[in-house]
Amino acid sequence: LFSPSQKYQLLVYHADSLFHDKEYRNAVSKYTMALQQKKALSKTSKVRPSTGNAASTPQSQCLPSEIEVKYKMAECYTMLKQDKDAIAILDGIPSRQRTPKINMMLANLYKKAGQERSSVTSYKEVLRQCPLALDAILGLLSLSVKGAEVASMTINIIQSIPNLDWLSVWIKAYAFVHTGDNTRAINTICSLEKKSLLRDNVDLLGSLADLYFRAGDNKNSILKFEQAQMLDPYLIKGMDVYGYLLAREGRLEDVENLGCRLFNISDQHAEPWVVSGCHSFYSKRYSRALYLGAKAIQLNSNSVQALLLKGAALRNMGRVQEAIIHFREAIRLAPCRLDCYEGLIECYLASNSIREAMVMANNVYKTLGANAQTLTLLATVCLEDPVTQEKAKTLLDKALTQRPDYIKAVVKKAELLSREQKYEDGIALLRNALANQSDCVLHRILGDFLVAVNEYQEAMDQYSIALSLDPNDQKSLEGLQKMEKEESPTDATQEEDVDDMEGSGEEGDLEGSDSEAAQWADQEQWFGMQ
Repeated sequence: LFSPSQKYQLLVYHADSLFHDKEYRNAVSKYTMALQQKKALSKTSKVRPSTGNAASTPQSQCLPSEIEVKYKMAECYTMLKQDKDAIAILDGIPSRQRTPKINMMLANLYKKAGQERSSVTSYKEVLRQCPLALDAILGLLSLSVKGAEVASMTINIIQSIPNLDWLSVWIKAYAFVHTGDNTRAINTICSLEKKSLLRDNVDLLGSLADLYFRAGDNKNSILKFEQAQMLDPYLIKGMDVYGYLLAREGRLEDVENLGCRLFNISDQHAEPWVVSGCHSFYSKRYSRALYLGAKAIQLNSNSVQALLLKGAALRNMGRVQEAIIHFREAIRLAPCRLDCYEGLIECYLASNSIREAMVMANNVYKTLGANAQTLTLLATVCLEDPVTQEKAKTLLDKALTQRPDYIKAVVKKAELLSREQKYEDGIALLRNALANQSDCVLHRILGDFLVAVNEYQEAMDQYSIALSLDPNDQKSLEGLQKMEKEESPTDATQEEDVDDMEGSGEEGDLEGSDSEAAQWADQEQWFGMQ
């Protein structure tokens, strides 16, 4: 019924349809049949050269490209997570015939497989053909290629096109990002953002928010994420980090709303699942957080935030060895992100592997440099060993000299002062830290210190402030209830009979029914989400 060339064309159309229906294995089978048909077609055309029939020329010109078919096969293999097969099919295309998108896919696959040299070569080939391919530039910078070398590959295009002078500064900024120099990266991106061409650029704002997060400046990070979100209500990239930051601040209602909004945009990205997972994790529903984290990883195996969520859930469920695997993978994907190392070190400390934790903390300190965050991380491990208490004190003092407002350093220094029973020093430290910021944990610890020096009324005030910032903070609630119980005996002596009647047991029954109802409501929400 059909000519050989038409048969080839139909096989490709059939395979394309299967690809769009996500039947990837079947699509690969049909693409393979199409390539075999094309090979047979080439042989017959060589044996019987064209007789000059004008009708055959347009038909042969509109036939699907063999290279395009191989690219589609590679896409199928990547969807099936068969990266080796994808590399093999693309490697079979002669280098001169490779289009920029083929080189780009090869570069990403090589990078994922740890073949850095081949990945660099492919990214450079993309830039040679398309000097403004920003993803290729970021790929090279992520593989430790120097910013100056990358910039030199784009210099001709910058000089030939007007209003493109920002690109060299952009490359410089992301070179700082990939070397872990967060401060200089922030300063460079801020200078770019002030330029009229890139003012209110959503991509730059997202990068800036992520950098503030990496630098431990959560307040500015949230502000930049909010700014980016206002400019682009359909923004998904980076929203997993934003959701995590909101959850850490106890803003669980905002996290829930963010998750619902992201699911309405797309449920095929990891971010909505991570945001919902953060809500579950900070609501102490760890098994649910684990499920949502696993779903996010299934959608995007390179999602660092999903790996951290699943790792944290596993750790809190007592499955420490499984958690360690996830944190190590997160470190492989994001070697400049301190929170990946923090998660792994917490796992080591949870399993009493203080030696491994110390080795890791020292490596981070050497790799990422002596800043407030790395100093605090090393001090956290030192606090676990009685022999290294003095070293911890020195490290924390250095961290607070660099950044007096760094909350983690203030918390650890307060912990050290509490052990030494230096409560007045602790109160002074916490008041100083709270002068320019408000944080639930700091208010709660200040409340604990005030109780130790018998300042009960102010301690109650601090617990109340902590609960207003995070209503789910259990320790603040326990502190406040303890204070109220200590005050209650004086009330009891005044109105003993009334108290006896009110505490007759009916209230206890009601409390029990509330907790039971809450359990059922929790289960109902679980099944509803599934």
